[in-house]
Amino acid sequence: MANHPYKKQGNKAFWNRSVSDTHVTELSELFTPFPDLATAKFATAGSCFAQHIGRNLRMRDLNYMDLEKPPAFLDADEADQLGYNVYSCRYGNIYTISQLLQLFEEAHGQRQPEFAIWERDGRFFDAMRPGLQKDGFESEEEIRVLRKAHLAQVKEMFATLDYFVFTMGLTEAWIDTRDNTTYPTAPGVIAGDYNPEHYKLKNFRYHEIKRDLDLFFGALRSVNPKAQLLLTISPVPLAATATQDHVLTATTYSKSVLRSVAGDMVADNDNVHYFPSYELIVGQPTRHMFYQPDLRGVATAGVQEVMRHFFGEASASVQSTVTAIEKKANPTAGYEHCEESVLGKLAS
Repeated sequence: MANHPYKKQGNKAFWNRSVSDTHVTELSELFTPFPDLATAKFATAGSCFAQHIGRNLRMRDLNYMDLEKPPAFLDADEADQLGYNVYSCRYGNIYTISQLLQLFEEAHGQRQPEFAIWERDGRFFDAMRPGLQKDGFESEEEIRVLRKAHLAQVKEMFATLDYFVFTMGLTEAWIDTRDNTTYPTAPGVIAGDYNPEHYKLKNFRYHEIKRDLDLFFGALRSVNPKAQLLLTISPVPLAATATQDHVLTATTYSKSVLRSVAGDMVADNDNVHYFPSYELIVGQPTRHMFYQPDLRGVATAGVQEVMRHFFGEASASVQSTVTAIEKKANPTAGYEHCEESVLGKLAS
């Protein structure tokens, strides 16, 4: 038989051997769990789906960083509603790389957003994390004090983590034209007021996202030389688009660009990794069975299957592991804080 370049490839390189002839729950070799999983310090951030990774790290009693714990007087449900126990710090959802880079810069005193407080019905909101407290705060000063304390914890997190797990979610964002601040949601959706003279839609392109991610990772390594970056892509479609495209094609654009950026970051950096949560939910082998009826929310079974690969658990052991985890879980742990989901409920 003639020699050819595929001769030494393993089964995972062939679609028929590793995909079409394999049940989705038996897929393997998509990710190799980190050898120091049991001891390394993990921090999480990103789009809504990132909440699942942090939640599962915590519930498996691994070294999950939580630098802003809820005060003792809050019960579990109250803490969840106020954004505690969601990410490693209370920054809310970080949908874009631009937002992540600006958070890092703000935590290190390198930038200060000029218009960081929004108002609604006499209440005040932190525009950098507007979903943090649903009813807002009584004063602007309260926001400033809380944000200063929050940024100190963010700075500590970046300096001491081993792995930063970031879920890339969107390419669309709203930018303040006066100081170029990137917001997690459009003004007027949760708080604030939309003024087209002050705010514009930005649909980030590949080169802009790659540039910002390079800048962020370089900055992270400058303060924490041991830090490694683990990228994932959220499998959750856009709730709405502010472009003139159909939301289906807008979603395809966003996810395709983000996946390309992630791939090149891994190719360019030894300390950047990719975890295929996106492929495990969206890929053909699942036949979309891991989505809720709205074709947007990810079903519990899908989350469990993704976590099986992340933690290197055998398929047969998944259900017993999940059952044990659920017994320890916060009863409201299935609730996902997601400012973007509000867009799907807006009246036209």
